[in-house]
Amino acid sequence: MSKDEIFMRLAIEQAHLARRIGEVPVGAVITDEKGSILSQTHNKTETDINPTAHAEVIAIREASRKKGDWRLTGTTLYVTIEPCVMCMGAIVLARIDRLVFGARDEKAGAVFSAYKMGQDGRLNHTPEIREAVYERECASLMKDFFNKLRSEG
Repeated sequence: MSKDEIFMRLAIEQAHLARRIGEVPVGAVITDEKGSILSQTHNKTETDINPTAHAEVIAIREASRKKGDWRLTGTTLYVTIEPCVMCMGAIVLARIDRLVFGARDEKAGAVFSAYKMGQDGRLNHTPEIREAVYERECASLMKDFFNKLRSEG
């Protein structure tokens, strides 16, 4: 199992935790250049009654505190779904070196799908990007969650 697969498994575990408490099942993990975990969390928008409480934003906040610097150079962010515009903006601002995500989000993804921030050379920082790590499992988490929500609604 590769390093990316190991840390994506942890992000998937976080997504399952989110689902269990009624949150959209997105999980995130940030590691430093040595492979030490700086943060691992999941969506908490409903729990915190906060539209900015996406897994990536919370993980960035926690990693910055742990590192003692808002610049997260030398880090990798693992997230189960392609980040939205808000989260991709935070990734760029935090200077995260690598972004590894599971599945694309065709409706709101801001790396390659709905928006192309992952390829926009006008930004002051662009992380190295790897996608499709446990893609089917990550996509299924989201699809199953929203299908269940629709059937209950």
